[in-house]
Amino acid sequence: MGHDFKGKWITDGEFFELAPRNVFFKQLERIKLPCEEHRNRHILFRKRVTLDTTPQNATMYITADDYYKLYINGRFVAQGPSPSYHFQYNYNVLDVSDFLTDGENVIAVHTLYQGLINRVWQSGDNRHGLLFDLVADGKTVAVSDESVLTAPHTAYTEMSEVGYHTQFMERYDSRAAEVGFEAPLFDDAAWENARLHRTSDHTVAEQTSKMLVFEDKPPFSITKEGDCVTYDFGACYVGYLRVSAKGKAGDRVRLRFAQELWPDGRIRHELRANCVYEEEWVLADGISVLDQFDYKSFRYAELLLPEGVELVDVHFEARHYPFRLKTAMRPEFADDPDLQRIWKLCLHTQKYGVQEVIQDCMEREKGFYLGDGCYTALTYMLLSGDDSMVKKLIDDAFATEFISDTLMTCMDCSFMQEIGEYPLMMIYLIMWHYRITGDLAYLQYNYPRVVRLLDAYQKHYEQECLLKNVDKWCVVEWPKNFQHDYAVDITEGKVCEEAHVSLNAYYIEAVKTANRMAGVLSLSPYRDEAPLLDAFKAAFFDGEAHLFNDGEANDHKSLVGNSFVYAFNHFEDKEFDKAFLEMYDSQGIHTLSLFCTFMVLYRFAKDRNFDRMKQALLDEGAWLRILREDGTATFEGWGKDTKKNGSLFHLTMSYAAVFLCDTALDEIF
Repeated sequence: MGHDFKGKWITDGEFFELAPRNVFFKQLERIKLPCEEHRNRHILFRKRVTLDTTPQNATMYITADDYYKLYINGRFVAQGPSPSYHFQYNYNVLDVSDFLTDGENVIAVHTLYQGLINRVWQSGDNRHGLLFDLVADGKTVAVSDESVLTAPHTAYTEMSEVGYHTQFMERYDSRAAEVGFEAPLFDDAAWENARLHRTSDHTVAEQTSKMLVFEDKPPFSITKEGDCVTYDFGACYVGYLRVSAKGKAGDRVRLRFAQELWPDGRIRHELRANCVYEEEWVLADGISVLDQFDYKSFRYAELLLPEGVELVDVHFEARHYPFRLKTAMRPEFADDPDLQRIWKLCLHTQKYGVQEVIQDCMEREKGFYLGDGCYTALTYMLLSGDDSMVKKLIDDAFATEFISDTLMTCMDCSFMQEIGEYPLMMIYLIMWHYRITGDLAYLQYNYPRVVRLLDAYQKHYEQECLLKNVDKWCVVEWPKNFQHDYAVDITEGKVCEEAHVSLNAYYIEAVKTANRMAGVLSLSPYRDEAPLLDAFKAAFFDGEAHLFNDGEANDHKSLVGNSFVYAFNHFEDKEFDKAFLEMYDSQGIHTLSLFCTFMVLYRFAKDRNFDRMKQALLDEGAWLRILREDGTATFEGWGKDTKKNGSLFHLTMSYAAVFLCDTALDEIF
C-alpha cells in the first residue's frame, strides 16, 4: 500500500487548465511535436506551517513533474523524483525530522517543467505540478493545496539548448527578486495562490530506488591568467559548480565547463558530445551565490571575471546514486597494475556516473537506455550488492508495453526510439539477477512478462523461425564505425527486412533463457529451441568457412556477427570456435566495441579462459587507451576520436569490472 495523499496536484496560472498532450507513438510513425511554448519554466512554491512542538518523527511525501528541489527552513533536503511515467509517477518518502522545529516552519520547493521532447524526462506533455503531504508525529500538518503560494523564478533564463534537446544552458541572475526564496524570512507577500490542476491525470507510486547523494569536491588545481580562472577537479564528475563571489550589481561572469583540455591547455568547452558548455552569471551587489539548477558532466571549469569581481569559494558538488563497494578484484588479476588501473577507472565511472536512472552518457543524451543499461546495471549490482537499479531498469522497461508490446529503447521519457536487440538483452539480465540474488519471487513475477514479450516478437517478426521485417533499429554494434562492414541494411528509421545473424542470435538466447527460467520455476519449457537453431544454421552458416554470414541474402562474414554466435555458444562446434578465434586474433578486441566486447568476454568467462580474458582486458587499444588519453571515466568507444560525437563519460564500458570482480564468474557465468 502506498501513501494516500491528502494534498492535491497544484500548479500556477499557466498550467492549471492545460490538457495533457500525448507524446507516445511508435518510432516509425515520425510524429513531430513542437516545443516552443511552455518550456524552461522554473516555478516556486512556499508554505508556512506552525507546529506547537518540535516533532519527534516527520515525513515528507512529495513529488513534482518534471522535477523538484525541496528546502525546509532554508536548508536543502532532497531533489527528485526519479524519472517515471505519469501513470506510475514516482513520489519520494523523506525523513525530515531534523529539519523542523516548534513554531513557524517554511516549506519551499523549486520545480522545473523543462518542456522538451528528449530522453531525460517525460516532458513536453503539458504536465506540470507539485504534490506533497507533511506528516509530523502521525498527523498531517501541511498539504499541497490552494493555500500554497507560488511565483515564477525569474533568475533562470535560457541561453541555448545542448545535446539532443537535452538541457538548457542557464543564465542565472542573482539580482532576481526570487533569489533566496527558500529562506524563512523571505518576503512572499506579492506571490499568488497556487491553483489546483484541473486536468491532472497522474497516478502516483512510491519510488523504490534510492535518493541521490552529494559530495563536495574541492579543486585539484587552480590556474589564473588575466581575468580567467581555471579549475581542475582532478576527474570527471556529474553535478553542479558552486561559486560565491563578491562584486557589484550587473557584473557578468562567463562560465565554461569541459571534460578535457585543448593541446595548448585551454579548456575544451565545445564538448565532443555535441554540447557547448557555456553559461552566464549576473551578480548582485555584495556577495552572490551561483545556484545552477540542471547538472552537467565536467572536470574543468573556467570563470571569466569582470574587473573588480572577487571569488570567495569554488567547489564541485558531485551528485550520484549511493554506492558502496562490496566486492574486490579476483585474486589472479589483483597483482597486475594495469588491471588495477582499469578496475579503478570502472569504479569511478560507476560511483559517480549512475544517477537516478542508468544513463548511457552524462551530457549529450542523459538517456535511460535499455540495452546499454543492462550491462551498466549488472555491473552496479555486482560491485555494490544493490539490485535496485536492475529492478528499476527491468520494471520501467516493461512499463513501456503501453506504447509497444515489444517495448521501447528509452524509458521514462518523451523520446520515442526502438532498438531490436535491447528488450532481448533484458531477458538475460532478469536471469542474471536471479542467479546473483536468489530472488525467486521476482523471477516468478517477471516470467509472464518475459513470455508476453517473446510472444510479441514471435507474432510480429518471426517467419519460418527467423526474425525478419523488423520495424526497429538493429544496432548490432556501436559506434557505427565498429560494425565491420556488417552486410545487412540496418539503417535507423526503416524496416530491416532481411533476417540477420546478430538479432537472431540474441533471439535464440532469449528463448533459451526463458526455458531456463521455466526450469527454475518448475514449469513446462516456454518453447522448443531446436527449430529455431535449425533455421538459424540453415540461413547463416557457411560449412566450408565454418563461420556465419551476416544475413540470409549475403555471404559476408563479420567479426561482429560471429561474436554473438560465439558468445552464446549456440553450436558446440570446435571448427567454428577455431575459425572465430582466428578471425578475432587477427583483428583484436579493440576492433569491437560496446556490445560485442561484452559478448566475447562473456564467452571467455564461461569457459574460464582467464588467459584470453586477461589478454583482451589488457589490449593496448581498449581500456588502456582510455587511460592513456587521460580518461577518468569510460568513454563511448576506445578513444576520444573513435566516435564523431562521442561522450567522455559513458557508463557502458565500465562493465570491465564484471570480468575483474571476485563474484561474477561463479554467480552468472
